[in-house]
Amino acid sequence: VGLASNGAGKAGKKEFFPDIGTIVYEGSESKNPMAFHYYNADEVIMGRKMRDWLRFAVCYWHTWRGNGADPFGIDGTMTRPWADEKLSPMDEALKTVDVHFEFLQKLGVDFYCWHDRDICPVEGATIAETEKNLDVVADKLLECQQRTGVKLLWGTANMFSHRRFMNGAATNPNPEVFCRAAAQVKKAMEVCYRLGGENYVFWGGREGYQCLLNTDLKGELDQLATFLRCAVEHKKAIGAKFQLLIEPKPREPTAHQYDFDAATVMGFLKNYGLDNDFKINLEANHGTLAGHSGEHETAMAHVYGMLGSIDANRNECLLGWDTDMFPMDVGMATYIMKCVIAQGGLQPGGLNFDAKVRRESTDLEDLFIGHINGMDCYARGLRNAAKLIQEGTFDKMLKDRYRGYLETDLGKRIRSNDPTLSFAELSEHAKKTEEPAQLSGKHEKFESVFNAFL
Repeated sequence: VGLASNGAGKAGKKEFFPDIGTIVYEGSESKNPMAFHYYNADEVIMGRKMRDWLRFAVCYWHTWRGNGADPFGIDGTMTRPWADEKLSPMDEALKTVDVHFEFLQKLGVDFYCWHDRDICPVEGATIAETEKNLDVVADKLLECQQRTGVKLLWGTANMFSHRRFMNGAATNPNPEVFCRAAAQVKKAMEVCYRLGGENYVFWGGREGYQCLLNTDLKGELDQLATFLRCAVEHKKAIGAKFQLLIEPKPREPTAHQYDFDAATVMGFLKNYGLDNDFKINLEANHGTLAGHSGEHETAMAHVYGMLGSIDANRNECLLGWDTDMFPMDVGMATYIMKCVIAQGGLQPGGLNFDAKVRRESTDLEDLFIGHINGMDCYARGLRNAAKLIQEGTFDKMLKDRYRGYLETDLGKRIRSNDPTLSFAELSEHAKKTEEPAQLSGKHEKFESVFNAFL
């Protein structure tokens, strides 16, 4: 498919994926790996188009800054045909924008996400020079967004790669570094706002510790709360409406991160009075690293009204680091999309593929197939979840299990935390009744009913 017909660029503009056309939906009977088998963007599911339920996004960092390196192979394996060592770093950054938007349009994805140092890795001699460089790239991103209709799902600041942040950013023991971090986030928020970003994310890769002996826990958490309060105030100052998000992760690169999991983040926000200003951006693989599951983390955020957005990926459980592979677990995708449907969608959040092709997958088509697989996985999850909800057996079984709390006066008072209820009253009730009947958990039946929809 040429540029004129797929809209990937202006007439006569060089194609970066000349042998790959627009990815189309061919249905579940197709065996073509370069086509969608389940994701049909404009098909209506439960009153909404699939593209609006799923709100897929491509991440800038793994897709364009990833080169195949891993902890045991720092030399990259991927040499892209558009790479040109003769280009200046700024020209390379601008060229990557063209690559990015052609990819988005051929893939049919409506959103993207970035760290500030992904889109413009060029730091100047001063903060002012660095900000000027970022503005140059942002200008081109805005131009491409306006030309293509692609939107920015969220932006964030990389405060974990540069050595100045080796001891953290907001939680750094040096207030001068705290100020540098504040300047970087201030600018990233402003660029995100200018590009129409619908969310802004905080991921504290080095907001934690390696050695507890040299760490003032309470002091560092107080610093982090101050930093986030300033972010809330700056959002209001610039007139932004984007949703602020925090992404939990228990460890890596630090031994212990303060945003350990969804429950920890919610407790932190509540303690510092920030819970009305932030929601959570969940990554299934981070839940695994925390000793949970992607389903658990999604459910925990969802039931408290804090599920804001999702980084869709999976981990290689046989390796010891965060591998960020494309999602392929249809069961997990089904459970997650059931939560998403229950809360009426993820908007203004979405499903961002914080995922990369593996070190050994070096062909250009691998980039497309990885995203196609991930999109199809969550499209299957959406289809399955909709059928599960509409059929009704699963939800009825769950309600039946808790019938005593839903139908009896005593159960309703317990669930509503009736302030007149006391141990004395509960004890008296127990003394007047027979030994409670044993109720089967019916784990296997729940699994059977759920799996029937996969």
